[in-house]
Amino acid sequence: MAQLQKRKPARMELSPRVAQAPPRTTPSGGPVKRRTASPFGAMNRTKVPARLEPNKGSEAEARRSPRGKDKTKPKEKREGFHALKMQRALAPIGYGHRSAVKSKIQHLDSFEQFPLLDLVKESIASQAFPGLEDVAPTPVQRLALPALLGADHKDGRAKSPPVSSQMEQFLLAAETGSGKTLAYLLPVIDAIKRAEMMEANAEAQEKAQKKATEELRKNESDIFGLEPPPMIGPHPTAGRPRAIILVPTAELVDQVASLAKAFSHTVKYRAAPISAAYTGKVIRNRLFSPGGIDMLVSTPHLLASIAESEPNVLSRVSHLVIDEADSLLDRSFSPLTSAIIDKSTPSLRQLIMCSATIPRSLDSYLRKRFPDIKRLVTPNLHAIPRRVQLGVVEVEKDPYRGNKDLACAETIWTIGKSAEEHGGSEDGSAKEKADTKHIIVFVNEREKAAEVAQYLASKGIDAEALSRDTASLRQSPTLAAFTGTAHESNAASSATSATIVADRTLRGAPPRRTLPNTKVLVTTDLGSRGIDTLAVRHVILYDVPHTTIDFIHRLGRTGRMGRRGRGIVLVGKNDRKDIVKEVREGMFKGQALI
Repeated sequence: MAQLQKRKPARMELSPRVAQAPPRTTPSGGPVKRRTASPFGAMNRTKVPARLEPNKGSEAEARRSPRGKDKTKPKEKREGFHALKMQRALAPIGYGHRSAVKSKIQHLDSFEQFPLLDLVKESIASQAFPGLEDVAPTPVQRLALPALLGADHKDGRAKSPPVSSQMEQFLLAAETGSGKTLAYLLPVIDAIKRAEMMEANAEAQEKAQKKATEELRKNESDIFGLEPPPMIGPHPTAGRPRAIILVPTAELVDQVASLAKAFSHTVKYRAAPISAAYTGKVIRNRLFSPGGIDMLVSTPHLLASIAESEPNVLSRVSHLVIDEADSLLDRSFSPLTSAIIDKSTPSLRQLIMCSATIPRSLDSYLRKRFPDIKRLVTPNLHAIPRRVQLGVVEVEKDPYRGNKDLACAETIWTIGKSAEEHGGSEDGSAKEKADTKHIIVFVNEREKAAEVAQYLASKGIDAEALSRDTASLRQSPTLAAFTGTAHESNAASSATSATIVADRTLRGAPPRRTLPNTKVLVTTDLGSRGIDTLAVRHVILYDVPHTTIDFIHRLGRTGRMGRRGRGIVLVGKNDRKDIVKEVREGMFKGQALI
């Protein structure tokens, strides 16, 4: 150990090469490469390394490159959207195709021109449009009904059913509030009744054949050849619906089922809605009713869980409708929806996908999974109707000074106090004064929904929040005021206002001024998908939407079924003003936001 310690140099002893400069060449004669990976590798340098210098191309390349352009020439103004290209999420559709579709459907102006059963035609005016005399189909109905019914456009008659058992695939895409639900519901109802008629004829022939056989055996006095009496059991269609309609939320289940059950009163078929809003006993009784079931409206999560334990639920489905396909075929819903499609494919005759927008993700999914799908696209797809006006409120200016809550409350008070009349129809011929104004405020975060609703309530406004955090028992009554009839909305608004005043009186607080003739719903995108908000005339975008798709769905809550509407965007300091400007220009010109 002593000898080893003697060989070890002292701590303060310098190296004999300390005064020598580093070698400039390697033993082979080449230059020594300096280490640049270390933190001190770029110190004491006077020249820019060659690897960091910009590439200097030829003069011809400089002329071709944007940097080599002559700055003296005036810049050419490019047409189209520029800010919206950063949010490009919609599949492009040519205007030539839109014009061709418009000329194709212009001669269809009555439901009598479609090859529907007489009983179904008679029920349209009484069940779908009660109280209206002159009923005409919308563009999406003119386009979808002949295709889904297999009608020939030349003579208007229905084609014979195809010999092959391959299912028909349709993509029904139309703007919000254009009547897509009725467009796919009428062909499904017609198919159910035609299937019933065919089964009834086959059953009658079978009974007649059995009766003839029994009479023949009686004549031969063969008592041992008689068949036993039929056993009494459940209906053969119990738990095996003919048609299934899939929607993303429980609110849409009730909305679509209400229209389907309205037609069942006159057309006579069995329709049932099931969702997480109902108890297990109610779901079991509706699905496995002794009288059977023809049409089922459900969500993918619930139906997929039922199909795992009861595979026969999908064994008889001939028509499958996927409403709001852009939502049901995204990352969250796609595995469940695809599994339902796969399990029902053996008996499926028609697959109908319905959506108000065609995102690029949905477009690529359909091209891979269903390359032969027939796309039924209306001329105004991806365009916000021109009857909807869009206003902008600058939150940073006086008197708000960046307070977006105050700007929202002041806008609602202005709408509530205004005495202007709005048209009940598109041309404004039937004028009516709104006793209760219904306003929807859209926010991006569900936590913000409750916060904004609480602030508006403190300012005397009847406001409620609707999000995923809202209890299921409160969701249906909250939406009823915005989708129900006028007298129900007025009663609900008066009751809520009276509750607010009584509550403040019991607490001993002085009565604050309230806005009794206005009802506000603060919600997220939960309320922007498929909800038929006919009573809504004003929509306030508290937050600027993230994508163009959200713009279309949120502003689509007003101006539905030919009515006028107004949208107001609250633009703050960090919001994209250029996007809002382009959306306004596109709405004014009637262009699609792509």
